[in-house]
Amino acid sequence: MAAASGRIAAFFVAMAMALVAAAGAVRRSEFPPGFLFGAATSAYQIEGAYQEDGKGLCNWDVFTHTHPGGIMDGRNGDVADDHYHRYMGDVEILQSLGVNAYRFSISWARILPRGRLGGVNSEGIAFYNRLIDVLLQKGIEPFVTLHHFDMPHELETRFDGWLGTGIREEFAYYADVCFRAFGDRVRFWTTFNEPNLATKFQFMMGLHPPNRCSPPFGNCISGNSFREPYIAAHNIILSHAAAVRNYRENYQATQGGSIGIVIAMKWYEPLTNTTVDILAARRAQAFELEWFLDPIFFGEYPRQMRKILQSKLPTFTLEEKKLLQYKADFIGLNHYTAIFAKDCISSPCNLQTYEGNAFVLAVNERDGVKIGGDTALPGYYVVPEAMEPAIMYVNQRYRDTPVYITENGYSQWSTESREELINDIERVNYLKGYVTYLSKAIRNGANVRGYFVWTLLDNFEWTFGLSVRFGLYHVDFDTQERTPRLSARWYQEFLTGSNLTHEPQAWRADS
Repeated sequence: MAAASGRIAAFFVAMAMALVAAAGAVRRSEFPPGFLFGAATSAYQIEGAYQEDGKGLCNWDVFTHTHPGGIMDGRNGDVADDHYHRYMGDVEILQSLGVNAYRFSISWARILPRGRLGGVNSEGIAFYNRLIDVLLQKGIEPFVTLHHFDMPHELETRFDGWLGTGIREEFAYYADVCFRAFGDRVRFWTTFNEPNLATKFQFMMGLHPPNRCSPPFGNCISGNSFREPYIAAHNIILSHAAAVRNYRENYQATQGGSIGIVIAMKWYEPLTNTTVDILAARRAQAFELEWFLDPIFFGEYPRQMRKILQSKLPTFTLEEKKLLQYKADFIGLNHYTAIFAKDCISSPCNLQTYEGNAFVLAVNERDGVKIGGDTALPGYYVVPEAMEPAIMYVNQRYRDTPVYITENGYSQWSTESREELINDIERVNYLKGYVTYLSKAIRNGANVRGYFVWTLLDNFEWTFGLSVRFGLYHVDFDTQERTPRLSARWYQEFLTGSNLTHEPQAWRADS
């Protein structure tokens, strides 16, 4: 019976791969020499070992234990993918795929358990040294994020997350520790991951710790959804600028690396070809992308934001504007989807939404036709053709600053059958479509230097817990067995031109 099942599964995989191949092929050779292709992860989502080797509690450790109702399945990242203990096998998986870069984040609480006051945790430094060294031994470039949503819980308590100005000095110290410890081998640094999304989830909608918000966006115990997201963003922007200045003045010349920031970017398409909806799409982008990038590159917030928010939006002092003269070397874009933008200034809308502060309503259909195929993640649709205008927009606005696509991926519900989860032809077609339009953008002059799939392994997906899966590799969270999906096979073939003569490596729980 088992042999018959195996033959059926093998037949299904062969048929699926044939269908994928028949749909047309984009080739790695279409991309410039030196282009980075990789996979991305983040510390809290994969590492586990949440109380081992001197690590302090982070905000998500505490939040998931004290607010289990805030996580779809009530789970947490205490173990996650157990990457802290299994990183050698995970790097072997990366090597088998043929990637030349790996984007990961450092756990602030593993390096500085209590922030500046508690001293540097040598065992945390040692872990990331081992990870960086083994990546380089395998020919894989480390692409390191300093802050990917998690921070020491003590700092979140002391400063209400990013609301207190003292957090700037804490982040600057943390960044300096990392530059000194790892910068001799790390050529790519990003200060923050998706601060535009994080600040809304933390301080407007109250979904992420420290879960602060106010009506109509949410009903948290404390918070002000109309002011706090912009205060937090202001502190993050200045923390980024301080880290960039330090890197430029004290490390870049000798270490030879570059430093940037990663922003979440939906592509907003006007719902109708009317002036109000065209302006709504631009306004949504201002409140999403330009909110952070305009101060970093131009020294000021977008005019659309200032006009609507007025005094609610902080202003930069002369001293802060001097700090903002230190621009990012590159822009990371986490791009997954597109959505229609409907104006809510000239007509009433429900503004208790992610785009509501811009007086925009995100709509997934036009004239009864959905903008793209569904994924497990609500509001995220398959719209590969949006990749090109998104990149072109950023290149044009920010003076041809190099762009890296730092995340792009497809989600499935964990409740799908194992056969559907493993033979993920929808993810293959998603990745192929987005990579195809990425290639088209480059041919049309876009300055793009790299692409990272989200994600290498199924992991803890924040408020979705373990109920949503993005991985190229399926993870059995009970046994920690890693199983390559069809998408891993496709990515390996795309990267290596191997025609699947070698299977991607599967790693068992005891590896």
